[in-house]
Amino acid sequence: MPELDRVPELVEPVMVAAFEGWNDAGDAASGAVAHLASMWGAELLAEIDADDYYDFQVSRPRITVTEGRHRGLSWPATRISIARPGSGPDVVLVNGSEPNMRWRGFSADLLSAARELGVRRVVLLGALLADSPHTRPVPVTGVATPEELNAEFGLEPTDYEGPTGIVGVLHDVFSAAGIETVSLWAAVPHYVAQPPNPKASLALLRRVEDVLDRPVPMGELPEDARAWEHGVDELASEDSDIAGYVRSLEEAKDAAELPEASGEAIAREFERYLRRRGKG
Repeated sequence: MPELDRVPELVEPVMVAAFEGWNDAGDAASGAVAHLASMWGAELLAEIDADDYYDFQVSRPRITVTEGRHRGLSWPATRISIARPGSGPDVVLVNGSEPNMRWRGFSADLLSAARELGVRRVVLLGALLADSPHTRPVPVTGVATPEELNAEFGLEPTDYEGPTGIVGVLHDVFSAAGIETVSLWAAVPHYVAQPPNPKASLALLRRVEDVLDRPVPMGELPEDARAWEHGVDELASEDSDIAGYVRSLEEAKDAAELPEASGEAIAREFERYLRRRGKG
């Protein structure tokens, strides 16, 4: 497991984790965790040993240059950081590349770190490519364990069967260990898959607010999301085929979600908003 030189005393800590790679379309999930680390001034606590879990011919180290002279080497790693937002739970942030091998050992290491830090709940973030129009709110789906958390956070049970990444593996490991576990996935339009996607990161963070039961500082992310959408609008307008495809996605999305535009659904969303802001 990662060497924790010190184990800080934390207040009801919640772990929020994301991994670059297969689980991270548009870098939306890793971008959300990086945003939290920046806004909350997270302090690096430990790293999981890269030699044990990464194939460096697949996840290659990167050469970095500082001020045009100093050359350094940056190795793939999974970093564990501590954020103290000031009120409510402290947050353990985990960010890195999806490991290439020995996932059982990697999961056991992260579970050991979570236990040593007293983590009571884990939030795993992911992003996938989907037939979702960039002009509509980013769909965020998820699953929680134990099952009663699904109703608390407004998550629909999933019947997905198929391949999974490290996010799916960690959800199984943490929940089997008796730790409350929530996985949240943002749907990224497949026709604009290149990173970054601030709109998807923002959508994930809105749901993280629900799970943390506290507001998250968004900084310039809403403005970045609007600029991103405007930029995609301009690109789509230059290609009639893409514009027509986007319209077809919009029509399908609007038709599928029409029943959700009920007074009850709007009331539930407003209640969540007030709870996040401490007014409900």
